[in-house]
Amino acid sequence: MTPRKPALAFIFVTLALDILGIGLIIPILPRLVEHFEGGNVAAASHTVGLLAALYSLMQFLCAPLLGNLSDRFGRRPVILASLFGSGLDYFLLAYAPNLGWFYAGRIIAGVTGANFAAATAYIADVSPPEERAANFGLIGAAFGLGFILGPALGGLLGNVGLRVPFMVAGGLTILNWLYGLFVLPESLGRENRRVFGWGRSNPVGSLLDLRRYPLVLGLTATFFLIHLAHQVLPSTWVLYTSYRYQWTVGQTGLSLAIVGLTAAIVQGGLTRVIVPRLGEEKATIVGLSIAAASYAGYGLATEGWMIYAVLIAGSLAGITGPAVQGLISRSVGADEQGGVQGSLTSLASVAGIAGPPIATGLFGHFIGKTTTVHLPGAAFFFSAVLVVAALLLALRSFRNNGRDIAVSETSGSALKY
Repeated sequence: MTPRKPALAFIFVTLALDILGIGLIIPILPRLVEHFEGGNVAAASHTVGLLAALYSLMQFLCAPLLGNLSDRFGRRPVILASLFGSGLDYFLLAYAPNLGWFYAGRIIAGVTGANFAAATAYIADVSPPEERAANFGLIGAAFGLGFILGPALGGLLGNVGLRVPFMVAGGLTILNWLYGLFVLPESLGRENRRVFGWGRSNPVGSLLDLRRYPLVLGLTATFFLIHLAHQVLPSTWVLYTSYRYQWTVGQTGLSLAIVGLTAAIVQGGLTRVIVPRLGEEKATIVGLSIAAASYAGYGLATEGWMIYAVLIAGSLAGITGPAVQGLISRSVGADEQGGVQGSLTSLASVAGIAGPPIATGLFGHFIGKTTTVHLPGAAFFFSAVLVVAALLLALRSFRNNGRDIAVSETSGSALKY
């Protein structure tokens, strides 16, 4: 019997469905919550924020656990168990009789959404080191596809019934689970598995464990700042464009669709060309430079059409994430990919918890009646500063890593004599 080949396509579909599921409920969840709150919009807004924070919190807590479980037992069982749980969660939300069930559902969704760690470790397992950055671009392509289809499909199905999108998302996820049950092979050989340890499986312990890898530790700080800066987009985009350019819902939807489309093109296609030619370190530097300029451009744009120009040009910053993840992945052993990816997912979750209040707070303060400086783009300028800091940290990590290699080579040469 011929062994099955590792299924990168399946991982792509799995990640796309994760984003699709989130996108499906973006236009629906606030309305359902508002219904449960008796039509009180103010109360509903606070509840929606709490549900989002709860989701990110559970990802933060559980991503290292799932990542390390995948290092011990393999990627396949963790991914399949998470998919099955995610599918059941959608059906739970579809039939939830009250808000208490929604809180339970967000907890389950956060736990199962942490399968991102195992999925990215799978990509690292099946990719040669020189191809990992390109294959990590599949993550961005999955995001783009899910972000294009999710909100549009959610809005369309929501016209039929507010609970229909949950049923559709649940059905698609269960179908993907069934497909994976019969098709998905294990990517982690038994010789590359390691003993499970609770110290590495909690978020604090997993981050402290990164101290063993100086380059990784430096780049995780860069990784965190990138994700923290990115939070300005999902949290303030609608508020900012509506306030400054008087965009309609249709115009906002079009801009988000372009975000998804450009992400899919850059990270799913151009990354495979650009990163190998530049190398991962140069690609990181170029990508971060473009990202900093893009955030500043959003804040400086005085007309709505300028946003589209910045958005399209700035999409090339999408090479940054795959390049950074490729560098990190190449710096650790085959038996530690899941744990490291779990740590990265936890850091992204922390950014998801902290970033939105910071971004919306800056936006609200600098357009408020009491502000002495009217600066609607303040949140974007802050993100630009964060990315510049991320760039400086990356440069320092590359410089220190090169020095360590040189010292190592010199010591090795001296030992020969």
